[in-house]
Amino acid sequence: MGDIIIIAVLVIAVVIAIGPIKQHFKGQGGCCGGDSYKPKKKKLEQVIEKKEFHIEGMHCENCSNRVMEKLNDIPGISAEVKWKKKIAIVSYVKKVEDEVIIDKIEKAGYRVIQ
Repeated sequence: MGDIIIIAVLVIAVVIAIGPIKQHFKGQGGCCGGDSYKPKKKKLEQVIEKKEFHIEGMHCENCSNRVMEKLNDIPGISAEVKWKKKIAIVSYVKKVEDEVIIDKIEKAGYRVIQ
């Protein structure tokens, strides 16, 4: 009888856990900081160059927002981050070294794939 109760409790726990797991892998859950927030978009005039950075470790919109916020703090660039494609598209109005951008991404907790 005790075994049946333990099994029933485990089944209920698994059923309850499946919902948030499905949301997480669809990118709908707040896996990286709760509710979604939108960082301010940064618009630049006279863009001289655009470059893509491939990023590993982003799982949801919150992840991309975190990366975009960090990159947009860098003077002279603006970033658009697409978590499903796992890329950051960086627009430049002045030359900024790749190492500066990679450092910001890695300090946000993600990895740049070259």
